[in-house]
Amino acid sequence: MEKTGGTVPPAGTVLARARMECGNYAIRIARDGTWYYKGSPIQRKPLVCLFASVLKRGEDGSYWLETPAERGRIEVEDAPFLAVELFWRDCDCGCGVPQQCLTFRTNLDEMVTAGAEHPIRVHLDPRTREPRPYILVRPGLEARISRAVFYELVALAQPETIDGREVLGVWSEGVFFPIDEAPALDMAAD
Repeated sequence: MEKTGGTVPPAGTVLARARMECGNYAIRIARDGTWYYKGSPIQRKPLVCLFASVLKRGEDGSYWLETPAERGRIEVEDAPFLAVELFWRDCDCGCGVPQQCLTFRTNLDEMVTAGAEHPIRVHLDPRTREPRPYILVRPGLEARISRAVFYELVALAQPETIDGREVLGVWSEGVFFPIDEAPALDMAAD
């Protein structure tokens, strides 16, 4: 057998392929969590869940659908997910603080338990002072906590002292999350 001069990579080697940049996809996630394609709502939840599974956020705050073969930018009006249900349970975090876990279900049925890896933050609108609460679902991707679920959080709130000031907040997995107008809240402009 003759050699052809080229080298063949060892068996099992994954060959790197350049990812195709597809520009802007005509996909938009509305503030209420509805996904749209070319202005029409995507009605099939399994398709939306598939898209959500490849959703990433760029360092510049842009949102992308990324697969190993291609990626394209999408528009997100507020947050890509919406927390629509709250589950409370006793849990032993082993840290000597109130022992409860707060788990949220998103509009796409992902379950996320608030804690060090999934913090809750509250953004206060600088003009109206209206709170907009969020929970981190995956790196760079948040769910806006619906108003009804936020009211449930408020009902679970208890006072704690932060920087010498008493604030209301909730505990989950041994972490305290302020939910009122504490200095630690995100006051960034839109």
